[in-house]
Amino acid sequence: MPRITITDCRPSLEPCTESGWTAWDCFTSGPLDDKFILSLRPLGNFTYLQSLARPFFKIQTDTYFIKGVKGTPTFRIAIPGEERTPVDGLIAFISGLR
Repeated sequence: MPRITITDCRPSLEPCTESGWTAWDCFTSGPLDDKFILSLRPLGNFTYLQSLARPFFKIQTDTYFIKGVKGTPTFRIAIPGEERTPVDGLIAFISGLR
């Protein structure tokens, strides 16, 4: 099975700027699978509810949130402020995990 890669990341259509955070939608080369999701565990406080009809995951730290749904080709990163640099750093780190 080919490795899932991040193909694009752009500002979310559902921003959360009223809270002081900015959301970014990241698009992947295929649907998120267990291998990709579980590889994200080192990124922070990791929650993965695999037993739900639509399993989802969430990663939380003081400086970002990452969340997504298994089987979809996207996930979301939310960061404080509007600077893209932290998002690019997370994307580079995620790309090197597997």
